[in-house]
Amino acid sequence: MVARSRVRRGVVRVEADVSVVRRASEIVELLAEPSADGAVLTLASGRTVVLPARLLDVLRASARELASGHDVSVVPSDSMLTPAEAAGLLGLSRPFVVRLLDDGTIPSERLTNSRHRRVLLADVLAFAARRERRREGRRRVGARAAEAGIPY
Repeated sequence: MVARSRVRRGVVRVEADVSVVRRASEIVELLAEPSADGAVLTLASGRTVVLPARLLDVLRASARELASGHDVSVVPSDSMLTPAEAAGLLGLSRPFVVRLLDDGTIPSERLTNSRHRRVLLADVLAFAARRERRREGRRRVGARAAEAGIPY
């Protein structure tokens, strides 16, 4: 995905180098413990802060990806993407995404005095989540049909 200034603002990227992978693996192990329902962050100054559950979820997910050797980027959900960037994120062709934008399946906005559009990252992720839920539902229906001996 090509980063533009509007997308880049607020983005934090962490490359999975050897030391980061090692530390992330330690964090994954620590957060896997049953007592890891909550966490307290202690700063070098000695100040502490309790991490909210959702922030702890972000830390867990990021640490898992880094421990697996994947780079991680944290991007604000109000970031704007081009249709091509949305397509790349979804693993779909740009023309197909343009059709989804045209029929309103994914909301988009046209730039003033332009034929170009922008799509909110949050809307792209919401579409991906809906698509995955439908896919999972079809898998369950197919599995139940197979269990019952019904061709599907």
